[in-house]
Amino acid sequence: MAVLLGCDFSSSPTRRKPVVLALGRREGARVQLTELVRLETLAAVGRWLAEPRVWVGGFDLPFGLPRELLQTLGWPLQWHASMQHYRTLTRPQIREAFAAFCDARPVGGKFAHRATDGPAGSSPSMKWVNPPVAYMLHAGLPLLLDAGVHLPGLHAGDPTRVALEAYPGLLAREVLQRRSYKSDDVAKQTPERLIARKDLLTALELGQTRLALRLKLTHAQRDALVADASGDSLDAVLCMLQAGWAEQRHAEGDALYGLPPGLDPLEGWIVTAPMPLVEAGVEKRAPQ
Repeated sequence: MAVLLGCDFSSSPTRRKPVVLALGRREGARVQLTELVRLETLAAVGRWLAEPRVWVGGFDLPFGLPRELLQTLGWPLQWHASMQHYRTLTRPQIREAFAAFCDARPVGGKFAHRATDGPAGSSPSMKWVNPPVAYMLHAGLPLLLDAGVHLPGLHAGDPTRVALEAYPGLLAREVLQRRSYKSDDVAKQTPERLIARKDLLTALELGQTRLALRLKLTHAQRDALVADASGDSLDAVLCMLQAGWAEQRHAEGDALYGLPPGLDPLEGWIVTAPMPLVEAGVEKRAPQ
């Protein structure tokens, strides 16, 4: 059985705010958290990814850029080539190119979006501030490529190490709606957010999400997840559960680990996000 991995990623990790990996295993509909690993440098993340072990991971960083953005900038329209080009750029070059793109567009439509952003409720992957997901893509995707992992629907690699784009907010909102459960700002680490973390964990432990997986924690693990007011550890666990759902789909014969067959192979897709269906001019969402 593959290890499940959830990664709360940072494009500039430090001792105070490391990359957090949640490791676990699935037995039927139960996912047991076994360990939380904190890595303080991107080099350490790269080494961990390259080590020989069997895992299916959900990573909280975008795996691609919007097709519209790439077409407008004249960048490669094949996924691997677009990522190889992107990694050669500096952050100032990225910011300059993306800002120029936004400046040429009308108010209310500054950013280009991937097809997955709407169903997932995620920020556009070209956004360089609040949150800087463009820099997360720039820092994190090369680590996955250099480690030789398999990215279903995007890039063939080692089938024993499978990486999927995850988004913890997608699962958290299913339980909490608009309630916030985390903040890096100490002044905003309120009792209300602590209660929200407790409520979210209770729902996950009871399997009260559409993933139909029950999170298994020790008392010490639960206390640690509640106590982490930044939400980084909990976000890693949410990504681990999304990876567990994907691993379950694969065990049932789905080569794409639950990703929709119609995903754009340039943009990628966030695992567990429903694929919209268009029938008779009415947009619907495919059941997951």
